[in-house]
Amino acid sequence: MSKIKRLAGETVLYGLGSIVPRFLNFLLVSLHTQVFSPDAYGVITKLFAYSAVINIIFMFGMETAYFRFANKEGADEQKIFNIAQTVVITISAGLTLIFIVFANPIASVLSIPGKSNFVIWLACILFIDSLVAIPFARLRLQKKALKFVFGKLMNIAILVGLNIYFLYIAFDPERGVGFVILANLIANAFYLVLFARTLLQWRPDYDRTMFATMSQYAYPIMLMGLAGMTNEMFSRLTLEWWLPAGFYPGQSSEYALGVFGACYKFAILMNLAIQAFRYAAEPFFFSNAADKNSPQLFARVNHYFIIVCCFLLLCVSINLDVLKLFLKRQAYWEGLDIVPILLLGYLFLGVYYNLSAWYKLTDKTYYGTIITISGAVLTIVANYFLIPIAGYMGSSWATFICYFWMMAMCYILGQKYYPIPYRVIAGLAYIFITTVVVYIVRAIRIENQWIAISFHALIIVLYILTVFLLERKSFKQVLR
Repeated sequence: MSKIKRLAGETVLYGLGSIVPRFLNFLLVSLHTQVFSPDAYGVITKLFAYSAVINIIFMFGMETAYFRFANKEGADEQKIFNIAQTVVITISAGLTLIFIVFANPIASVLSIPGKSNFVIWLACILFIDSLVAIPFARLRLQKKALKFVFGKLMNIAILVGLNIYFLYIAFDPERGVGFVILANLIANAFYLVLFARTLLQWRPDYDRTMFATMSQYAYPIMLMGLAGMTNEMFSRLTLEWWLPAGFYPGQSSEYALGVFGACYKFAILMNLAIQAFRYAAEPFFFSNAADKNSPQLFARVNHYFIIVCCFLLLCVSINLDVLKLFLKRQAYWEGLDIVPILLLGYLFLGVYYNLSAWYKLTDKTYYGTIITISGAVLTIVANYFLIPIAGYMGSSWATFICYFWMMAMCYILGQKYYPIPYRVIAGLAYIFITTVVVYIVRAIRIENQWIAISFHALIIVLYILTVFLLERKSFKQVLR
């Protein structure tokens, strides 16, 4: 059980480097929604959604491939690092050059004509992200969590400072949205300083056998990541395409996209916890795969993970009456009903990441690709039918359906190839009961805000006590 405690400790550390920066980035929503109308915020949502999808191609799945092969017994970590970095730099440099050369037509396609500088800045952001991804992975492999945390915190500190400066002190309405992109570019440039020594020590390397082996492992990860990002971002992109004119009376599709994108940020709070856990769990699963008790260990980790995510689902969902104040314009508040649905969808995604350990440990990554692509297809189909009927609420349900499907498929296939004794009934019971509690509490309208906050706090305390009573024996085993 000391391994679970160690995993929890590393999750907290990586949480400082991933949750805290992204949470501070989430707080920027308050600033952005005060400065920008939903239509303008819709442009920001759209541009960063496209960037997130393209970033997967820049990386080509080499981050996970580096982890896999650098962890093998007798592996030459420096050689594997050089090969992985060579692949990433080659691909990302080529794509960045293409985006720069064709910036004008790309800007027109994205409905931002005359803003080719936005495209160039975004391409440079993606290039820097890919340039430092393997060095960040190396920090995780070497368990240098403090440097990892320092890098992430400094980046977000610069980003927040620049946003405040550009949008409050030196704001120019003509540039508007461009300030948000420029702030991200300057903040990312800090990474070049942080990893200057590592990047200068890198030497281009090519080993035909190792390159072929790593690429064979990595490209399904890339396809899986691409499909996964499609699952996450497609709802935001297609809302502009498939929303019927006049669905929201008097408002444009970019207005709806802005409302959806701003409210979606609350669901990201669940994704932050998942991301922090993944940073710690990925090397944890690989390093403990050979342990004969690893199936029981992985099952227990997943059970505790579900409990923590259910707690987040409850806390965020029942406190939206307070959290909505982060969105400075009331026009954004109309979309808050999508948040519990999205949170639940992300919970399923987090469980999927836990379950996915089986195909990474058995080198059957193509199954992950199949699962994720099937989820992407389901996302597209669900959005196509649900957006015209329910607008951005339909997009939220599409996300929920997709991630539930991926979780279920991963579990079924995993039990066939790498059986793990997951506590399925207990996990589903936690999720179902928490969801019921959320909707009951949200249905109770309390006009006095202080009474409402006290009531919600009481619910959370009762929830914690109930979980403790149910899990006390298990918790005591871990503590020992």
